[in-house]
Amino acid sequence: MSEIRRICVYCGSGSGSDSDFVKAARAFGHILAKAGIGLVYGGGSVGLMGALATAVLENDGEVTGIIPAFLTNREHALRRGELIVTRDMHERKARMFELADAFVALPGGIGTLEEVVEQMTWAQLGRHRKPILLANVKGFWEPLCVLLNHMEELHFIRAGLMVKYLVTERVEDILPMLREAARALPEADTRMTTADVERL
Repeated sequence: MSEIRRICVYCGSGSGSDSDFVKAARAFGHILAKAGIGLVYGGGSVGLMGALATAVLENDGEVTGIIPAFLTNREHALRRGELIVTRDMHERKARMFELADAFVALPGGIGTLEEVVEQMTWAQLGRHRKPILLANVKGFWEPLCVLLNHMEELHFIRAGLMVKYLVTERVEDILPMLREAARALPEADTRMTTADVERL
């Protein structure tokens, strides 16, 4: 059985146009802290990233921010909690993967989309089996779900290469769903080494 100790959350460095996105980020941060589960995230102090990390810290939780050097000013790196500054985006994503036991995508932009789809790709290629969840706050990820289903219907995602991911609209369901998914996995099945990441 695999245990969830840290969760990597991908989300926007902006707040979006709906205040419910920020509320969801703060609510999930509170849930993580109260459950004693560490947050691994992009290291920023603004937007959904900042709301999420601040909520974890306000509730005495553990935060590890990972940010490339060129983004420390642009995304206003959060200096509370642990901050890891990387050389580039590739190293950032490798470190986020290495430290996390599961992945959650809150609303965000192109970077958020790219990060969660990369995890889906690695899982599809058999490089890991860590749970991946789309937090479909107010239907935000619905277009992606439709696109993935479309790809399956047209056999660009072929049988045996199905993309496995979880979806929920309720923030309070995220942690129970991830724990349930992880419970069925041997510990070894969630691991991909740093060397594996570097070969991708």
